[in-house]
Amino acid sequence: MINKNTLQSFISKYYINGLNNQVKWRIKDNTLTVYAGESGRVCKVVLSEFNFEDCEIGVFDTNKLIKLLSITNGDLLLSSEKQGELHTKLNISDANFELSYALADTLIMGKSPWYNDPEEGFEIELSLVREEVDNLIKAKNALNDVDNMLVQSSKDLDGNIVCEFLFGDNTGFSNKIEYQLQGTITDESIKLPFNSDIFKDILNANKDIDTCSIKISKKGMMKLSFEGGINSIYYIARNE
Repeated sequence: MINKNTLQSFISKYYINGLNNQVKWRIKDNTLTVYAGESGRVCKVVLSEFNFEDCEIGVFDTNKLIKLLSITNGDLLLSSEKQGELHTKLNISDANFELSYALADTLIMGKSPWYNDPEEGFEIELSLVREEVDNLIKAKNALNDVDNMLVQSSKDLDGNIVCEFLFGDNTGFSNKIEYQLQGTITDESIKLPFNSDIFKDILNANKDIDTCSIKISKKGMMKLSFEGGINSIYYIARNE
């Protein structure tokens, strides 16, 4: 059994508002893991205490699965049907509904890329509380029609080195929002552009998690980590 809200939360963390629709669910030792993404943005999402047999199943259309789950309530019982070693259907039932979702052959689904931390480490390391995550989402929403976000090391009014998130166009006449966060910053010359739409969607999918960290490398990589009942890691490459 698994709670509907827990399963929906897990799916939203790899789906990222539609960015990753086709994925493989890997279940081993009652732990569900999904790797997803493409060159320039990848994620790994892990749900423990997922009571299911060890297997790999192909979810070809996550959006349809989300729609099926939306009509259920409370705790869900999950099972699968197989033809030989191939899992062909995921059965989902609650107190009222019995649903069947057609699974894909994992052999026809590509392998998701993955990144590792840079050997040199990260020049910016931030630990965020939920209020700070909400503030970053608010800042992006205020300029929702612009997908530019500049992350740079700067100094606050007291002369302390901070990490500054600047939302808005690079032109001098456009609207801009700046938001500063304190953390461990070892390089005062960081200035990197990222896609603010992807950044916001990741934060939105994980705003139910209390522990969040953001790390930035001058090589052009951002790493976001969230820890709780569901653990998730994201790597985003800088805009070119």
